Amino acid sequence: MNNLVFPILRLLADGRFHSGEDIARRFSVTRSSVWNAIQAAEALGVEVFSVRGRGYRLPYPLLLLSEDAVQIALGDHKQRFKLLMFDSIESTNSYLMQQAALGAAHGTVAAALLQTKGRGRRGRSWQSAFGASLTFSLLWRFQLGASALSGLSLAVGLALVRTLHEYGLRSAQLKWPNDILVRGRKLAGILIELHGDMEGPSAAVIGVGLNLKLPVAAREKIDQPVTDLASHLPLEINPNDMLGQLLKQLAQVLEEFERAGFAGMREEWMSHHIFQGETVKLLFPDGREQYGRVEGIADDGVLLIKNEHGNQRFSSGEISVRGVS
Repeated sequence: MNNLVFPILRLLADGRFHSGEDIARRFSVTRSSVWNAIQAAEALGVEVFSVRGRGYRLPYPLLLLSEDAVQIALGDHKQRFKLLMFDSIESTNSYLMQQAALGAAHGTVAAALLQTKGRGRRGRSWQSAFGASLTFSLLWRFQLGASALSGLSLAVGLALVRTLHEYGLRSAQLKWPNDILVRGRKLAGILIELHGDMEGPSAAVIGVGLNLKLPVAAREKIDQPVTDLASHLPLEINPNDMLGQLLKQLAQVLEEFERAGFAGMREEWMSHHIFQGETVKLLFPDGREQYGRVEGIADDGVLLIKNEHGNQRFSSGEISVRGVS
């Protein structure tokens, strides 16, 4: 990685033109070094406009993650979290899984401006672009065993929906087991990986990807209908404030989950479920398909379906769910 890439991108985040000469002078490097850094940024998928006689700029101004700004957003809760901020990382989840095995502290957060190998459910990749998504992972240690964490991804989804509703996005809904949708389009996704014993104690690495303002090039790489916050909220979202609010809401929900499991959140979760009471298509890993009506969610987070085979229970590893037009 070219060490100049992200310092230059932070400079360009104001959306104004900066000449190559001014950039070179600011960082005490040659014009050639600046050009190489711009090329390296474009290789990462960052769009940089270059105009002879004016210099370089990004397509529009960006608000970028800053540890100090997130600490301010956390306020009295900042002591509960250990923030680790990265310009670029392959995967915040992979990083925290490694750190969890090495004894990383409860409440450690890894957040990145850019993930180059972000991961989603069932081995899918999470597409992100510089400044376009909020991507972070949270390490949360439980006295419970991994076998008692069923329904955790649903609890996390509820924390996200509560936060989005506080921002005024009342149309944000949940899709079992780990997606946030707005008008049928994916806004955010959750990936949870567990570390530790089945009987306890255990740790969860909770990965969240939230679309802030997706450029057209990023949308074209995604194989499903997607949306972003910029399409639904009148004001630009500050990612530092959003991360702070999400972490505070997550802490509250995770503490509630450890005390009482998912059961106490079940009714609230179902009230936000996009497919509650609807007929859906169930896709199995072997290619089979079934149809059924969503009856609800069990206390352990299992999806309850009624179809020609009767009342059935499905865990998140068994099926994917699609709406029926």
